Amino acid sequence: MRRVAGGYPCLRAKNRRTGCAMEPETWQFPACGAGQPSLAHNPKNTLMISLARRSFFVCLLAVSSLPALAQDLPPLSHRVTGSDTEYTVQQGDSLTAIGARFGLEPKLLARQNALPANARLHPGQLLHVRHPHIVPAVLDDGILVNLPQRMLFNFGQGKLISAYPVGLGKPSWPTPQGDFRIVNRQANKPWLVPKSIQEEMRREGKIVQEEVPPGPDNPLGKHWLGLNLWGYGIHGTIAPASVYHFQSHGCIRLHPDDIAELFDQVRVGMQGRLIYQPVLLAVIEDGRILLEVHRDIYKKGIDPARTVRDLAEANGLSQSIDWPKVDAVIAAQDGLAEEVGRLPGNGSKGQP
Repeated sequence: MRRVAGGYPCLRAKNRRTGCAMEPETWQFPACGAGQPSLAHNPKNTLMISLARRSFFVCLLAVSSLPALAQDLPPLSHRVTGSDTEYTVQQGDSLTAIGARFGLEPKLLARQNALPANARLHPGQLLHVRHPHIVPAVLDDGILVNLPQRMLFNFGQGKLISAYPVGLGKPSWPTPQGDFRIVNRQANKPWLVPKSIQEEMRREGKIVQEEVPPGPDNPLGKHWLGLNLWGYGIHGTIAPASVYHFQSHGCIRLHPDDIAELFDQVRVGMQGRLIYQPVLLAVIEDGRILLEVHRDIYKKGIDPARTVRDLAEANGLSQSIDWPKVDAVIAAQDGLAEEVGRLPGNGSKGQP
């Protein structure tokens, strides 16, 4: 964004968000020169005040007309995880359960295999699973959970160690955003049912439980990573097909095999962050430009088309993008990384 100059060498105060000079009455002068008279009360400077005010309001108009400020945009990504794989159907599998395991909607899994959405699967049946996800460029170390993406990423020393689909809070009980810290690790933790959930049980006519011991009925599964966000944790589940859905009371649930693996990677004191980034744009090593768009599940009012255009412009990618493809990805909101362009001079092919 182009900054609007105030024109006064001694007036350094700028609005940190817009870079524009603040209104004259809010300026403080001692740092610019002790003993200077107040500009706002010097009659000789009436014209200067008028000009500064005009500059200020022009700046406000300019900011309100911009699509988004650079610091409000998510960073451009450069990594992708997941690709193409073949999966052999096991006894009891369903499209929903397999989709939850790999991190894609069951309707997409059906489409990838030319199956009806309600198809019944048979043991031994071979399925093609394409499940690429853009890795958000936010952390170098620690656990990152992108809520709309329903993905957890574990980083160490700048490298991606692991990535897993997760289940998160339903829209009426959303998983919070913000930084967190792992404060305890516990296997076979009893579930101390919060009062709010007990009340929900009561309203729904269910048996009200205060504590559920470890075992096959404990919704926490066998592994618990407690966060310093009171009442929240990363844990397993006794309903693996519920992963990659928004069905929990705010906690972060993983497939039992995935949480067992993550449990061994995590130590008390490890840092993490919960972000809300439904639109991800990436330029990967082979020069392809990838776009991944998810539903704005918690209704934050994020405009995906505007976000993509601002990201492309901020990173000099606008001329390298196939915009009709972008429109199609936004319309579908399938939640998988799709190629929407390529940097000039890079003709290599590849799968995301």
